[in-house]
Amino acid sequence: MKPLKVYNVIFPIWFLLFFPPVIFLTLIGNFLIDSLVVIACFFIFKLANEQKNLKEFYKGSIVKVWLFGFLADIIGAAILFIVGILGDSLGLPRDLISGINYDPFSNAMAVILIIFAMLVAAALIFIFNYKVTFKEQIKEKSVRLKVAITIAIVTMPWTFLLPTKWFYY
Repeated sequence: MKPLKVYNVIFPIWFLLFFPPVIFLTLIGNFLIDSLVVIACFFIFKLANEQKNLKEFYKGSIVKVWLFGFLADIIGAAILFIVGILGDSLGLPRDLISGINYDPFSNAMAVILIIFAMLVAAALIFIFNYKVTFKEQIKEKSVRLKVAITIAIVTMPWTFLLPTKWFYY
């Protein structure tokens, strides 16, 4: 029987965002950021012309924006988690796995994989908001496209790029 090697005793910071009690802070933080972005989009894209008022627009969209955003973040984190866990069995170099889990900027390929996971999350945020959240609220497709893209870019999981070593050492 092959001996089991356990490298990931310290979880990467992006992984900790999904565990209690940190998850509650993450959910609150995401809700606040999503709220600010939804409100900003209302004014930037002049949705008052299409919507009755900010309160109605906000109430009709914030929960979906928030939940879909969190789901997209979890999917992006799952990509990194799977690569981190299965990296050895996939034959990935140890410094790549270490870069993904602890210090993205120590390995160029780690940065690329993390950015890929962030872009997957951003694409999902865009799709969810364009096709579901704002489908009924914003009829004009070009405006809905701009709002969905803005929310996706601003709320994508930028924290994935934070080196875990900043928090453990």
